[in-house]
Amino acid sequence: MKNESSEIERASGLAALSICESLLTSLQELRIIGEQEIAGILKDASAAHHQASAADNSTAHRDAAAVIDRLIIGKNSIRHL
Repeated sequence: MKNESSEIERASGLAALSICESLLTSLQELRIIGEQEIAGILKDASAAHHQASAADNSTAHRDAAAVIDRLIIGKNSIRHL
C-alpha cells in the first residue's frame, strides 16, 4: 500500500510540475512575463524550499529545491527525469 501511495505522490508531483512549466512557458510566449520574472519566480520557490529544508532537515524540500534549481539553469526537468 505504501508503494502505491508513493507512486501516486510522485505522479501528482510530476503533473503539478508540468502544469507549472506549461503556465510559465505560455505566459512568456504571450509576453505577459519575461525571462527575468520567470527566473525570479523560480528563485523565490527554490529559496523557500531551501529554507524549509534547513529548518526541518526535509529531504522532500531539498529535492524540490534541486528540481527548481535545474529549471533555473535551463534544463527542462520533465524531459530530464
